[in-house]
Amino acid sequence: MMLRSCWKSRHKKSSGPASCWIRPGLTALLWLCVTQFICGSEAVGETKNVVQKDAEFDVTYNDTVTSENQTIYAFNHTVSRNKTEGVRVSVDVLSQGFESPILFVVRQKQAVLSFQVPLILRGLYQRKYPYNHLGRTLCQPPTRAASETQYFFVDVSTLSSQGTNYQLRVSRVESFTLQTDKKFSFTASPSQPQYFKYVFPDGVDTVIVKVNSDMTFPCSVMSVQDIQCPVYDLDNNVAFIGMYQTMTKKGAITVQRKDFPSNSFYVVVVVKTEDEACGGPLRFYPLRPDELIDAGNRTKVIDVVVSPAINSEVYVMGMLFCLGIFLSFYLLTLLVACLENRRMKKRREVFLNPADMSPAETGKTPASPYEYGSFADNGSTLSSEAITDSATSTDNNYGYMGQEPFHRRPILSHLHHVAVRIERSLESVGRSRQESLSSVEEDDYDTLDDIDSDKNIVRTKKFLCVSDLARKDKRILSKKYQIYFWNIATIAVFYALPVIQLVITYQTVVNVTGNQDICFYNFLCAHPLGALSAFNNLLSNLGYVMLGLLFLLIVLKRDIVHNRALVRNDLNALECGIPKHFGLFYAMGTALMMEGLLSACYHVCPNYTNFQFDTSFMYMIAGLCMLKLYQKRHPDINASAYTAYACLAAVIFFSVLGVVFGKGNMVFWIVFSVIHILATLLLSTQLYYMGRWRFDSGVLRRIVYVIYTDCIRQCSGPMYIDRMVLLVMGNIVNWSLAAYGLIERPNDFASYLLAIAICNLLLYFAFYIIMKLRSGERIKCLPLVCILFTAVVWGFALYFFFQGLSTWQKTPAESREHNRDCILLSFFDDHDIWHFLSSIAMFGSFLVLLTMDDDLDTVQRDKIFVF
Repeated sequence: MMLRSCWKSRHKKSSGPASCWIRPGLTALLWLCVTQFICGSEAVGETKNVVQKDAEFDVTYNDTVTSENQTIYAFNHTVSRNKTEGVRVSVDVLSQGFESPILFVVRQKQAVLSFQVPLILRGLYQRKYPYNHLGRTLCQPPTRAASETQYFFVDVSTLSSQGTNYQLRVSRVESFTLQTDKKFSFTASPSQPQYFKYVFPDGVDTVIVKVNSDMTFPCSVMSVQDIQCPVYDLDNNVAFIGMYQTMTKKGAITVQRKDFPSNSFYVVVVVKTEDEACGGPLRFYPLRPDELIDAGNRTKVIDVVVSPAINSEVYVMGMLFCLGIFLSFYLLTLLVACLENRRMKKRREVFLNPADMSPAETGKTPASPYEYGSFADNGSTLSSEAITDSATSTDNNYGYMGQEPFHRRPILSHLHHVAVRIERSLESVGRSRQESLSSVEEDDYDTLDDIDSDKNIVRTKKFLCVSDLARKDKRILSKKYQIYFWNIATIAVFYALPVIQLVITYQTVVNVTGNQDICFYNFLCAHPLGALSAFNNLLSNLGYVMLGLLFLLIVLKRDIVHNRALVRNDLNALECGIPKHFGLFYAMGTALMMEGLLSACYHVCPNYTNFQFDTSFMYMIAGLCMLKLYQKRHPDINASAYTAYACLAAVIFFSVLGVVFGKGNMVFWIVFSVIHILATLLLSTQLYYMGRWRFDSGVLRRIVYVIYTDCIRQCSGPMYIDRMVLLVMGNIVNWSLAAYGLIERPNDFASYLLAIAICNLLLYFAFYIIMKLRSGERIKCLPLVCILFTAVVWGFALYFFFQGLSTWQKTPAESREHNRDCILLSFFDDHDIWHFLSSIAMFGSFLVLLTMDDDLDTVQRDKIFVF
């Protein structure tokens, strides 16, 4: 019956031009009748008038449609293989308060596009936004012929019994194909999306599609899709295929030819119905579930430009530049080592042939016989290496053994022969000493049990010297501090492996789904390589690894030299200078290398869930540096590796809690601030009393007693003034940081926690330098150069760090507003330069810690003050 009614309507209209029905419109009419039969949209036996019209481009058709009649507009146009023209259909409904929407079906050779007017787009919480004015671009099927005439039809129908007025206009899009490096401007809205075609030119394998707008809102989505039908260009389906990202003012997607077999792609721009995805305000909740909400004017003016990306030569230049910078530090270190060996060799010659050289030839008057060799009370001799080191310290304020200098040339030859004999006789002793180093057990740590009653006396003296806090067996302490290295190496392996696995999964998800909002790159300077989306951000972390390895080699060299001196029973190594323990230095170098690896893992797909990968070993580095500063003059009472890493684990635990729960959570910030202040007070007490206090049930009673005796009964100043000054400043800084966190509640909790660690480290380092100079000590040339160089590099590094090219504290679209172009070799951005400079600055900081007390290598430990 349905087919019969369709034929009836056809015969009724047979009086019109026959040419209208000889064309492919017959197929369209049969398809429409079958569709109506299946859907049951017509009552059985009801007659429906179907009108087909030949239509032309760029002509506006005003017509009325009801459930009794249906109109088909037939268009034809010529398609060329070498030229692509877009076709755009614009529809506007003029009637108000109509019962049912109008259905528009566009039938092409290889595609069908259908949409209703008004178009209902949904937002969050099922909000409904109607749009009466629509504009859609038709998908262009490819053609193999040089020129071909193609037909398409626009069917208009409705189920409304009332007449509904509408306007239909089909026009050509002349600038449908985007040109390389030419900006093209257009407007878009939720109901009028736009897309354009781009064809890769010869010799270009990678391009960057940049979309810009002067308007922050409405929020929009840019997408890159393959040339295929249908094109997904609505808010509810634009994420189905291709690559896409939300945007406010800026958006950029890097597109590679290998991902598009047709050597071309569509650039699709869709305006969203709501701005919540871009950080905008959220509309009110509808009072009724089916209530339609007026979206207002959501038209956005957008510019798009497609530019060629960098070629392989720029990749090679970037990699060579990165390697060259850090290999130069290896060459510089080798040069300094060669110059130092040459200087030491000349000093040995002066020692071995003193009679052949006059004071005028040597360039200076001998200041002390101990510059060439001397006897100590125990009968040992200074080694030649120690002698050359001591020559650099003759201007020091400290004299060795408190003796006055004297000049007697004849004694030099005798000293030399005696030194040779004694060194030979001590070889067996040194050999047995070296063997004993490997037999030390962890159970032997506490070697002060026999003088336990003396601890309180020694460590509570008003003026402490390093010798007071370096009483434990050197072998035991070396073994103890080596645990720092082995523990951090174990932590690194167990931490890095799942991190690498996770970021590989992140990158795979990004590549498969095409969702560019998962990762917070600087999209204007994100150069892909293989499956990686931002290879330059990974490459710039190479400096941490290479300089960390170089620092380990420098520490290893010093460790070997020191062990040789111990084997020779060198008095300088045994009884002078700051006790040499290299375990913390090895841990610091390992932490720097791991920082580079984990920072690279974080930059595979930077976002808030994996930001702790980038910061965990920063906490480690800051903590280890503070421990090393403290260990220098407190070797016997420094924290064990287990205690230190347990505290750092607690810091990382709070970092994770802060990232997950800290954003705007007042309860969390109150709890954290209280813990921060209590930890500061406990650590201050521990440092002030050198660990000679107990945290038990009587601690409050003792606190009250101290306050009564020292503050109320008699007002007396602190016994340890220097320590009190440091701790007061430290408490002021930490209480201020706790108050700032409680008041401001910063979104980036991980950076806030890192700022606390860095502020405390800088405060302690400044205090150490000031007290060192105040005690009459001096800073030698090499550490002084390192301090000045490191300070300058840190200043430039922080400048580039605070440029803020992206931030996961905001939405992905808002983060892209901070994106900027590359500034170095067209390959590296500001954050990459931060990686370069910060790795160099950390390396310089480590060298400062390693060399800053070299001036004390010939000073007895009972003359080196503790502070």
